[in-house]
Amino acid sequence: MTEIIKVETKAQQKEFVNFPLRMYKGDPNYAPELYGDALAVFTDDNVYRNTCDDVFFLARRDGKTVGRIQGIIQKQFNELHKEKRVRFTRFDSIDDREVSDALFKAVEDWARGKGMDTFCGPLGYSDLEREGLLIDGFDELATFEEQYNYPYYQKLIEGYGFDKEVDWVEYQLRAPKERNPMIAKVARRALEMNNLHVVDSSQMSKKEFINKVKDGVFYCIDECYAKLYGTVPFTEEMKKQLIDQFMLIINKKYLRVVSDESGRVVAFGLCFPSLSRALQKSGGRLSPGGLFRVLRDVAKPKIIDLALVAVLPEYQARGVPAVMIEGMYDMLTGTGVEYCETNLNLEDNYAVQSMWKYFDKRQHKKRRSFVKAI
Repeated sequence: MTEIIKVETKAQQKEFVNFPLRMYKGDPNYAPELYGDALAVFTDDNVYRNTCDDVFFLARRDGKTVGRIQGIIQKQFNELHKEKRVRFTRFDSIDDREVSDALFKAVEDWARGKGMDTFCGPLGYSDLEREGLLIDGFDELATFEEQYNYPYYQKLIEGYGFDKEVDWVEYQLRAPKERNPMIAKVARRALEMNNLHVVDSSQMSKKEFINKVKDGVFYCIDECYAKLYGTVPFTEEMKKQLIDQFMLIINKKYLRVVSDESGRVVAFGLCFPSLSRALQKSGGRLSPGGLFRVLRDVAKPKIIDLALVAVLPEYQARGVPAVMIEGMYDMLTGTGVEYCETNLNLEDNYAVQSMWKYFDKRQHKKRRSFVKAI
């Protein structure tokens, strides 16, 4: 018999965070999220509480936790799109339909009581949270930014009546044996013709650089990602939380920003040093040893994860994407970086995927978001 418990106490919150750490312990491809960030979701420091309703459930059997799930009503998204959706995320379960069905039903009942009529996920509070169920690439190392799961999760989700809504594909990119000389030529021409420049951060600290470009970067994200699946615009509180969360792991060598003469950001590309191996060893905790491994991999990464890339619409056909490709060439050449993980590209986002033909690429993972009426 499966018992469903609504997470309310601090002990239950810790159990919610600890369950996947036990479940995936020793798995060479699982990468945990930062432990402190996972717990902060339950606190008033979670700024998404201002724009979302959420709920957390644990599944218990014979005194042991056998599953977990979070439900989110993203009110910003629903208001913008005139929909009544509830999202599920942080879903983990043993391979048992009774357990997974009970978890989904708990979220569905909660959402129906709040007037929702559509159930979708896995999706977090925003597009910058982990999203999508891994459906191909189970033998690949997960990135720190995205969730790993076992193959049977798809069976559990579809068994509850969910269908595919969208897929994402992911690529592993290595530097080509020879750079395409046209990329450098087009990039130089684009900068000259549009009176643009790559922002020089060499004389700035990381904090100074971030403060200089952050508003323009978030504007680019809102402009370029507005029509993509599941996205919501950033509030000022969201921006601050994201900067605070990621300041530690940003290496300014892997942030390329293009601006015009007035300093307006028109394009950027951000890669994070991969933290997957460092966080595996510490369970996501920043103990002294864990913090040392994280800082080591931030300073001298062997793998980088493409977090975001954006070019304002008016510059997309004016050669500026070549500037971003040239920047990625630089990140992958002579730096000790072996390869880059693209993270999620919507399967029909051909504009972004067309950039990867200039690299030694391998499409190695696929993710899916599901939907059902309730």
